[in-house]
Amino acid sequence: MSDQHFPLVVLGAGLGGLTLARVLQVNGLQAAVFDLEASPEARSQGGMLDIHEESGQQALHAAGLYEGFRTLVHEGGEALRVVAPDGTVRLDRADDGAGGRPEVDRSHLRDLLLASLAPGTVRWGRKAVAVRALATGRHEVEFADGTAVTADLLVGADGAWSRVRPLLSAAVPAYTGMSFVEADLREAEARHPAVAALVGGGFFLSVGEGKGFLAHREPDGSVHVYAALQAAEGWLDGLDLADTPAAKRAVLAEFDGWGESLRALVADADGTLVGRRIHALPAGHRWDRTPGVTLLGDAAHLMSPFAGEGANLAMLDGAELGKALAAHPGDTEAALAAYEQELFPRSAASAEMSAASMAMMFGPDGLQGLLEQFAAHAPDGAN
Repeated sequence: MSDQHFPLVVLGAGLGGLTLARVLQVNGLQAAVFDLEASPEARSQGGMLDIHEESGQQALHAAGLYEGFRTLVHEGGEALRVVAPDGTVRLDRADDGAGGRPEVDRSHLRDLLLASLAPGTVRWGRKAVAVRALATGRHEVEFADGTAVTADLLVGADGAWSRVRPLLSAAVPAYTGMSFVEADLREAEARHPAVAALVGGGFFLSVGEGKGFLAHREPDGSVHVYAALQAAEGWLDGLDLADTPAAKRAVLAEFDGWGESLRALVADADGTLVGRRIHALPAGHRWDRTPGVTLLGDAAHLMSPFAGEGANLAMLDGAELGKALAAHPGDTEAALAAYEQELFPRSAASAEMSAASMAMMFGPDGLQGLLEQFAAHAPDGAN
């Protein structure tokens, strides 16, 4: 089968790739988006995101979707509670609606973006297995189903293990030393009232040296938990996640001596646990301008989640790239140069902040550091 050609191909239908496609369409331009998932419903999209005024919200304005986004906001989701390892509440801040980082379910935000696109924009079930530069100056993407496409402009929005990145950079994500074990407590008010009371209505943190619990109250009333541990890269391999009671015991052994109310975040969880290693690209990752190809989101600047920047930056990247292409009709290279000139320092600053936040949170004085950080950035009148 001969290759199908598109002027602009985006690999990856995550938040960044979809934002790019939407901003292009708002400006009268089209992109063909390819994603490895069989359908939009193929897998869970993860938990809650706080959408920042200076990045994610700006992207939504550029996409013409800000008002739709506001209808998705989890009211009360900006509440914050910080608890010491013994269960003592150290900070309890209500959501008074004055904050600039409202919470939204990632899947609902993705659905908003998908619904805004012209039918057929996203091609599902197309897993890229090879990407190559052609002598013509175009790029070719080969898919697992045996099909292939060529593009005048190829955008890698395909995440941490991007197939497109090697065209530009030899950098690969490295393990940060931090692993997550994720858990859910469903119908928390009715089935897990003590956990619901502990976590509160928004974001919850409890940290000690080298470990901690992070949790969100979800719009459906469940609590999503991340047990975070500084651990060897192979530590998760020693957990039999298919044996939930054994996996719980292994995780809780790492929290020996912590308050029982906190240990219940894992002990009382419903369903299976999920393990995830946290990887990052080097802070300041960049590449030389290469004709006809660029990156956005995690493909460009994968970082730890401890500053809440990843999804916000991916959306901002998509919006800024879309605007740059619209502002330079007929001159793709000028658009890419302008985009990358802003991308590199912006992403470097966020990656450095994320790494510093991780080191602070799980260092010897992490709890005090968190309290001081939240006090410094508290809305007027907040405790």
